[in-house]
Amino acid sequence: MSGLKSQIKACLFDLDGVLVDTAVYHYQAWKRLANTMGFDFTEAQNEQLKGVSRVESLNKILAWGGVTKTDAEKEELATLKNSWYVDMITKMTPSEVLPGTVEFLTAIHETGYKLALGSASKNSATILERTQLAHFFDEIVDGNMVTKSKPDPEVFLKGAALLGFKPEECVVFEDAVAGVEAAKRGGMKAIGIGEKSVLTEADKVVSGLDKLTVKDLEEL
Repeated sequence: MSGLKSQIKACLFDLDGVLVDTAVYHYQAWKRLANTMGFDFTEAQNEQLKGVSRVESLNKILAWGGVTKTDAEKEELATLKNSWYVDMITKMTPSEVLPGTVEFLTAIHETGYKLALGSASKNSATILERTQLAHFFDEIVDGNMVTKSKPDPEVFLKGAALLGFKPEECVVFEDAVAGVEAAKRGGMKAIGIGEKSVLTEADKVVSGLDKLTVKDLEEL
């Protein structure tokens, strides 16, 4: 691990809202689903679904719409929403990567940090391929590999284990409160991407990866 001056040796990244912004596609797909059931779904409600699993998201939306469905019907609706979402993300391009992402990933990769993705999304691999970010990551842990949603630290602990590092040697990059909490529960440092007033538990908060340098990791 030559070149690393800090105790941090591995970087674990959430996907949505950190590397790319797929929230708009989730929103469009959920909104379409709500509309088919005869009610609307707002952007404010969509904000409440950040970092929440597909099943939990659907339950919230049905509750907001005052609609009751059987488990079998819920399964069908979740599948339908996902097919619309996947259809949209397969058309993604590298232009949708958030500002500064490629530069920051390149810098930490060249310095010698190991990188893993830790995302609840079951479509992470597709998104990384479409946006040409896949080659930066040594490991990908996504919704297909974990059973517990954030704030449970499972996704990050799995990423650390696959990379071969202890939790205290890892830093997590997250835009959701639940994700920051998951990192802290797992014994890791957390860099929040967003607002300081929201991500209060994070060790450092910036508006985006374009505001970070290798030096920031050395100072954690």
